[in-house]
Amino acid sequence: QVQLVESGGGLVQPGGSQRLSCAASGLTFSGYTVGWFRQAPGKEREYVAAFRWSGGGTDYADSVKGRFAISRDITKNTVYLQMNSLKPEERARYYCGVTRAVRSNWFDRSKYYYWGQGTQVNVSS
Repeated sequence: QVQLVESGGGLVQPGGSQRLSCAASGLTFSGYTVGWFRQAPGKEREYVAAFRWSGGGTDYADSVKGRFAISRDITKNTVYLQMNSLKPEERARYYCGVTRAVRSNWFDRSKYYYWGQGTQVNVSS
């Protein structure tokens, strides 16, 4: 049974940092791209960033470029999303998913096979 588990969310002040984790069981990330998406109340789930496990290619939404960074821990089969300079409007539930889609489709949530339950990030003073 494949399970993705996000963690690391919580309350952070504007301008602060948070690191999210996406751990997998029943699946190894090798051969997949791991994507991060977020969904604010009343809004659609939007693409944040993606990381191709084999080869290490990364991609970021324009809104987070230069502030967010993806990394991994091979031994833990875990992908991280380091978020810096967070803004109040980035308050959302953050999800990770996996896909085998080509790079040009990493932004497309319909291409993702599995999702975690998400972790809530609240950006507020």
